[in-house]
Order: sequence, then C-alpha cells, then structure tokens
Amino acid sequence: MAVTFVFPGQGSQFIGMGKDLAESYAEARETFQEIDETLSQRLCAMMFDGEESDLNLTENTQPALMAVSMAVINVLKKQAGIDVSTTCKFVAGHSLGEYAALCAAKVISLADTARLLKLRGQSMQQAVPVGVGGMAAILGLDFDVVARIAEQAAQGQVCVAANDNSVGQVVISGHKEAVERAITIASEQGARRAVALPVSAPFHCELMAPAAEKMERALAETMFNAPLVPVVTNITANAQNDPDALKGLLVEQITGAVRWRESVLYMHQQGVTDMIEIGAGKVLCGLVRRIDRSIATQSVGTPADIDALIEKLNS
Repeated sequence: MAVTFVFPGQGSQFIGMGKDLAESYAEARETFQEIDETLSQRLCAMMFDGEESDLNLTENTQPALMAVSMAVINVLKKQAGIDVSTTCKFVAGHSLGEYAALCAAKVISLADTARLLKLRGQSMQQAVPVGVGGMAAILGLDFDVVARIAEQAAQGQVCVAANDNSVGQVVISGHKEAVERAITIASEQGARRAVALPVSAPFHCELMAPAAEKMERALAETMFNAPLVPVVTNITANAQNDPDALKGLLVEQITGAVRWRESVLYMHQQGVTDMIEIGAGKVLCGLVRRIDRSIATQSVGTPADIDALIEKLNS
C-alpha cells in the first residue's frame, strides 16, 4: 500500500466541522486555539456553531478548512504515531488545500499557513468587484473541449477552464457575461449540465492578478522549508521538492488552473494505491473515484474516521 494524503478546498466547509475533534482530542483543541490566536479571531467558534454566511466568506473559509485538516494531522501523529514523513509517498491539496498539504509536510508553520490563507481569502475577494466575475461547472465534456468553449465565449473578456476536477467535470472562470456565454455554448455542444456556481469571485483566472501580487509579497517574507515528502502541486501536476519553487507555484496558482485530474493520475502512475482525504467532507474522494476507480479512497474528518484510518494503517 502506497498512501497519499490529500487536502480539500473551498466548497467542503460546513457548520459543525471540527467540533467533534475538539471535543475528543486535546491536540485538535490546541491546533484550533493556535489558529484563533494567530488570526486574533474566534474562527473555530464560527466553524462549530456560527452562521453559514460568515463561514462561507472566503477569508474565513480558507483558514477554517486548513484548521480542520491540520487538527486531524496532529491527532494522527500524537495518538497513533502516524506521521506524513513515514506514511505518505506524496501530499497534495485542491486549491487552498495545497497550503494544508504544505503545512502537513512542514514546509510552512501552522501560524504562517493561517496568516497566508486569511490574506489569500481577503485578496481574492477584493480582486474583483462583486458581480463582475463568475464561475460555472460544466459536466459531461472533456477538459480540452471546455477550454475551447471558454476561449470561444471570451470575446475580448476573460473566460478560461479553471479547474480540471475529474473526467467530465470542469469549472470555468472569468467575466460573468463570458461565463454565461460559455454555459450556453456548452449546453449546445452536449454538456450533460452547465450551471453557474454560487461563488463570490472568479477564482483561478487572470482576473485574480491583483491577489497574486499581494500573495507574492507575503510569500516572499515567509520561511519555507524543504518538504518531508514531495508535494504534487496544482500548477505542475507533478512532484515538487524545492522550497523556492513551491513558493513560486503558490503565486501562479492564484491565476492558474487547478490540474487535479492530472495530479491524481500522476500519483497513481507513481505507485500510489490509496488516497486519504484529510479534513472536512468527502469531495476529493468522489473526484478520485471518478478519475480512477482502482485507487482506494478514505475520508478522515471525525473521531470515528480517525479510528478507522489507524486500524487500516496498522493492520
């Protein structure tokens, strides 16, 4: 068995996530407390019992999802000696999840990861006025087909294939009008479904350039270490070990496409048999199954999930 830990991105959040971890494990409570203190915010109270509208603000969603993932990582290490360096062949994350992957691989400290994700969320939200941009999911068409549709729909505006999530599931991003044109074209060209997404900004396209500039400055001031295990990045869809390269790829990731399907196929080709989703939800498990059903998947976000993973890895 060759294992990769994968970390979820935006869309996996829900009120109550991480609460049972905090109630069950001191390590989880310590993780959440450090993030709250770093951000001078009661983020974890918002996660546990807050309002969905507050949690769904990008600047809160991003550090909150990372918090749950890192709480699980810290519990696994303290409770069962399950460590990324000895358990995983790679780590990888979807969009903001790549920051959690880097934190798990000890490239970035927990406090720095929280600060970076708070800024990332704020910068991405501020990059484009509300209502100017949009995103849409195109189901049933291959990535290359959707990329051509997006190019056709742009008509002088921005419209690109932004997330290659799985076979037949591609997300486009750009100016709202261009995205709406792409939805119409995709439907005419046989998409099983083409629907606008309820997002507050057009992520992973060139409209996010102002956010990339802010993140480049912040990342330049952040200490990056060599990863405990290679990190498969969204931009390259292959393994990276160099701290400076990883830093640069995080900047590119703001405006670049998330190559998740290719990343999963790369890891499988490198011998990975099991992909374990660490944190809230089961979105990545679903995507991995659609990409290659021969890869075993398991989600770990609750105490019961942790017990199941410990049993699996120790058997």
